[in-house]
Amino acid sequence: MMFALGMFVFMPRTLPLQSAQRTVGYRWPSGSRVGNRAGYQYLGPDAETIVLSGALYPELTGSTLSLSALRLMAEQGRAWPLIDGSGFIYGLYVIDKVTENGSELMSNGSARKTDFTVSLIRVDPPFSAQLGDLQQQAEEMIGKAKGMVTTVTGGVL
Repeated sequence: MMFALGMFVFMPRTLPLQSAQRTVGYRWPSGSRVGNRAGYQYLGPDAETIVLSGALYPELTGSTLSLSALRLMAEQGRAWPLIDGSGFIYGLYVIDKVTENGSELMSNGSARKTDFTVSLIRVDPPFSAQLGDLQQQAEEMIGKAKGMVTTVTGGVL
């Protein structure tokens, strides 16, 4: 397995990938200042995109049905988890675009080679936002545990 997007697995038998490009942007708007360079302020992460690309040779590896399956997933308008072969979870992504370019056409018009790209956009918040402030969570748990001990012992320690 190279990547899995939801239940779709990218591998040589489905869609063999040759490259994966990940782009993460960060927001730094500027503000003009008199007599100085513009000031910049960090506002957090911006768009995160991943472009998966490869070449499909239907006579040897993969099938054009795999590209159809990805288009059907995109038409559902859902976010899918993206996981690589090592188990790293990238987050939830929507399929923004599926591009294919057939070449080396046979007499019936079908392509012997199909170059493809699948463009994904991350739609979930960053992991840090999902987890929240871990120190605050730990302090709340300690406070609750102390409260339970006080209740059980009747305040006598």
